[in-house]
Order: sequence, then structure tokens, then C-alpha cells
Amino acid sequence: MSALTSNSKTTRPNTLLRSNPVLNRLNKVKERSETNAATYSGIAVKTCFFLLMTMAGMIAQLLVSAAMANEPIWQSIKIYEKFTLDLTQKEAIIVGAVLVVGLISELVGIFVRRTVPVTGTIYSASQGYVISFMVFKVLKGYEYLGLEALLLTVAVVAGMSFLYSSGIVKVNNKFRTVLLALLLGSIGVGVLSLIGSLIPATRPFVQQMMQNKALSIALDVVGLVIAALFLISDFAMVDTCVKESYPKSYEWFAAFGLVFTVIWIYLKILDLLMQIAGKNKD
Repeated sequence: MSALTSNSKTTRPNTLLRSNPVLNRLNKVKERSETNAATYSGIAVKTCFFLLMTMAGMIAQLLVSAAMANEPIWQSIKIYEKFTLDLTQKEAIIVGAVLVVGLISELVGIFVRRTVPVTGTIYSASQGYVISFMVFKVLKGYEYLGLEALLLTVAVVAGMSFLYSSGIVKVNNKFRTVLLALLLGSIGVGVLSLIGSLIPATRPFVQQMMQNKALSIALDVVGLVIAALFLISDFAMVDTCVKESYPKSYEWFAAFGLVFTVIWIYLKILDLLMQIAGKNKD
């Protein structure tokens, strides 16, 4: 049996921006284990497991797509100048269901920690399905962008890991202030754009802004920077999990949080590449 105590070794500020919505829940942990504590290797193994489940979700999408190859096209949706999504009705239903299941499993995993081995697996598989759908259906003919996004994601993760482990970037109050400013600024732009699109007098102006290639790419870059900074914050929380001897069961939660951010970064990079390639008429 693990020896558990309720005393924290250090006092941590209570802030929503210490990590992503998943790892932020680790701020409230009071349990400690002296004999069966979380380890870096344990978190790494579980992170790899979730990533493998993401790959399993991608394979599932390819199998479903192959099985529906002869289905009649239900809708053709234009995505930028170069991408047109030919969608069957069954595919639309399945993708919609996968998105809903992924969202539910994510929320359940965040608020009911003990379910993470199951809900984290379902979430990872659902995200893999969505990623494969985007790469092989939306980007048909440009599937190489999916590989480029993967390589860039690996580079970003490695770069953020180096910046954190070398101490070049420290997760302190100044770091959190910058992250808060970027996040609130990004949310503010989104809210103002939504409001502007609902007002007839400003709708043409908002539509013109959203069709501006340079502005769209700039917003995507800002979103990617925010995601990368959250990854550094996640590394700090994983450090806390191990150094403060959280029980080993929390390894699943820490791994879930890391995968959450890595997938977020991948999708941001993929969207950025889609905008660059999809709006290039040459």
C-alpha cells in the first residue's frame, strides 16, 4: 500500500494558466505517495500508449473510407481554393459522431480522473480519426502536408522541451502573464470577429478580413505560439507531478494532458499549412 499524505511540499499559485485544461486539474492534487510515486518513465510510456491509440484511430478512418469508396457523394464542400471535400452521407454521420464522442471523453477525462485510462484512449483514437480524415479526405492530393505537419510538430515539441529543460524559458509569473495576454488577445479577436459577422453594417468588413491570406496566417501563427507555450507549462506540471511524489495513478492524467497539447499543436500546424497551400493559386 502507498503511504499517502495531504501535505504539499511547495505552495503553488492557483491559476488557470499553469497548464492546459487537462493538466490544470493536477494543481488541486493533495495526495502524495512515498512508495509508489509517479515517474518520468511511467508518464512517457503512457504518453506513447495514447499516441499509439491516435495512430489506431487513423487506421480505423482509412478502413472506413475504403469500405465506403463506392458510396455516392452527398456534399462537395470547397475548402480554400485547392481543397474540395467530397463527402458521403455515412461519412458525415460517422465523423460527426466521432467528434461528439471525442468531446465527451475529453470532458469526462478532465473531471473524472479515474476514467482517464479509458476516456483518454477514446479521446486519442477519436482525434486520430479526425486527423486522418483531414489528411486523406480534405487534403486529397496534398497528403504530404500531413507528414510535414508531423515533422514540424516533433520539431516544436523537441524545441520546447529544450527551452524548458535548459532553463532558457522558466514557468514563472512573467511567463504566465505573457501567456495570459496572448490567450486573451486571441479569444478577444475571435469574439469580436463573431460579433462583427452578426452585425450587417460590419459583416462585409469582417468577411474581407477573414479572406485576407496574410491575416489568417498571422492568426494561425499566434495560435501555434500559444499552443507551444502551453506545452512548456505542461512540462512544468509534469515536473511537479514527479518531484512532489504524486501517486502513480496520476501518470495517466499527466500523459493525457501532454497528448492533448501535442495534438493541439499538430492541428494548428496542419491548419497553417492548409492555409498556405490551399490559398496559393500558383
